Amino acid sequence: MNSFGGYFDISTVKANIAELEKKMSAPNFWNDQKKATKITKRMNNLQAQLKKEQKITDIDEDLQTYKLLLEEEFQKDLLEEAEKKLQSYQKLIEKLEIESILNGKTDRNDAVLTIHPGAGGTESQDWAEMLLRMYQRWIEKNDFRSEIVDLQPGEEAGIKSVTLEIFGNYVFGYLKAEAGIHRLVRLSPFNAQGKRQTSFASVFVYPIIDDDIQIDIDPNDLRIDTYRSSGKGGQGVNTTDSAVRITHLPSNIIVQCQNERSQLRNKEVAMQILRSRLYQHLEEKREKEKQKLENKKTEIGWGNQIRSYVFHPYQMVKDHRTEYETGNISNVMDGNIDEFIDAYLKMKIQEL
Repeated sequence: MNSFGGYFDISTVKANIAELEKKMSAPNFWNDQKKATKITKRMNNLQAQLKKEQKITDIDEDLQTYKLLLEEEFQKDLLEEAEKKLQSYQKLIEKLEIESILNGKTDRNDAVLTIHPGAGGTESQDWAEMLLRMYQRWIEKNDFRSEIVDLQPGEEAGIKSVTLEIFGNYVFGYLKAEAGIHRLVRLSPFNAQGKRQTSFASVFVYPIIDDDIQIDIDPNDLRIDTYRSSGKGGQGVNTTDSAVRITHLPSNIIVQCQNERSQLRNKEVAMQILRSRLYQHLEEKREKEKQKLENKKTEIGWGNQIRSYVFHPYQMVKDHRTEYETGNISNVMDGNIDEFIDAYLKMKIQEL
């Protein structure tokens, strides 16, 4: 049992790593790209788990050594050194604690994140783009990887919607804290009178589901439309109907992808996102204590926000679920949102 109370069998993990290494060393390993990618991801997860346990062991041994030395002979200098050492471990310990409570079925998964502006035209579309930048900075700071699947630019500025896939360990576990309505208060650069304006944007997060979880989709329940892409990719994208929009008729879930040049590849990515959204939709129906994500979409506006970002008349970012707040708004907009995420996850654990 590790320092955080979770059971961790190092010998089993090492045996699993050895088994996967044997499979990965086979000459025909990459013949099946899908299977190879899945095994590689499993290997990375196990190695990260082993590395995490080693960090916990190192910290524990280090602090136990200080404890023994101080018990044998108390020295003020040694105590101060031990306190500095503990402080240097603080952030790492908190991160490991958070990961130890991310034990849901899909917490380790990659994620799909979508942002939609609320009513308010150009101002709210600009706010949606500011949130996109914030999350992209957060992704970079955490060494995750992301890819924009679909982006609808605003007519004057900002974006009408964006969908991106985010890849990394515990991505969904962390980002599920961001799902909800985000409210902005500022002096609008799009208002001729320079008046203060309030804008809203919605953020939704879904786990990317792998092939181990079966989601049955009847082809007869799908409407598939193709259209000319307005996204990146150059002339080849813009002159062919390569973009794909899929509507799941029973749930009215709509997904679209225009990132790839190939219509076939866009369809594959859109189907992957549809599976993820259907999985989340079904999970929330099973768990009565949770609100359905689709019901949260009824109104992007007053009274529903999870977090407020106030640029004027003062500067503050406040999460209305946890009451955590900071006055360093530029730091938050530069992607430093871990404190908000951690506060939310700790609150959810206390509610159990």
